Amino acid sequence: MKKSNLAFLLVMFSCCFLTAQHKGNYNQITRDISRQNILTSGNAQIYNPVVQQQIHKVLQASNILTIDVKALQNVSATTYTAVFNLSQIGPSAEKTNQLMKERIDSIKIRLNANNITQKDIAIDVISFVPVYEVEVTKKLFSKTYTEVPKGFELQQNIHIQFTKTNQFESILEACAKSEVYNLVKVDYFIEDIKVVYKNLQDQLLKLIENKKAYYEILGFDLSKYNIAIADDKYCYFPKDFYQSYQAYNSVSFEALKTNKGVATAKKQTSYYYQPLTYESYDVVINPSILEPVVQIGMNIKLVFTPKPKERKQQPITKTEIDHKYYVISPNGTIDVKELNTKN
Repeated sequence: MKKSNLAFLLVMFSCCFLTAQHKGNYNQITRDISRQNILTSGNAQIYNPVVQQQIHKVLQASNILTIDVKALQNVSATTYTAVFNLSQIGPSAEKTNQLMKERIDSIKIRLNANNITQKDIAIDVISFVPVYEVEVTKKLFSKTYTEVPKGFELQQNIHIQFTKTNQFESILEACAKSEVYNLVKVDYFIEDIKVVYKNLQDQLLKLIENKKAYYEILGFDLSKYNIAIADDKYCYFPKDFYQSYQAYNSVSFEALKTNKGVATAKKQTSYYYQPLTYESYDVVINPSILEPVVQIGMNIKLVFTPKPKERKQQPITKTEIDHKYYVISPNGTIDVKELNTKN
């Protein structure tokens, strides 16, 4: 009986492990939020009330038609440029420059073995300044602190261009062997971005025509509507979409029992790539991505408002009345007079 209970517990533990192995550590930061959402009324677990409200929102009818379409395309970069910062100090200007040149030459030799040639490397000089130290001069009743030059510091950035992401590992190795560890950034470049925007525009125009046909089927004559338009385009690079989290568990029951303090350690901050999600887009080109990509989007919004009905003007009839006056003289004669009353 004990063996069967033990086997049952092992099976349950295995199932829990298998279902959680793809969860990832970053969910640590949302653990408390998930627990709060479970404590809602009823038996159902509502993890995102905002999404639930959007699903069950009430539609409002209107005679104003709106066509709002969005398209997104994930584009792999044509070329990449990695920027590393180098800092070198030396006793003299000549010696400092020589040491820096030796480090850069060693990087170039190692990169050349990985099909990254001289034309793919550029050097950017940042600063070349003297370095001062403080000398202490002791006197009988005082001390004097004097700054004196002790050497020079040279800073340069090395730009390395490559075309495949698997080349980056060899670039890191070549720089590390020359004691270069400061990776400043990695830039992404697209050779012809106009082609991408044209493709997005064509996709949106097709979608707009389909929606116009849909409204016409519903009985709307779009020729009787005025049109207003707004459009936008944008381009986002991977560096804009890295988010951070800290995955750790810091609990000490022994410290609580012995009533002693805990010396906290520095927790490592991790980063992960979180691109734009697709729920608000009508068209997504290359939706499945393996590596960070450039995300290029375009939006077009059309608003159709009914044209005002033309009012027919009623003809204005003007009746002119000529006023005549009769003047009777004392002898009984009648004289007819017309007076001008138009002025």
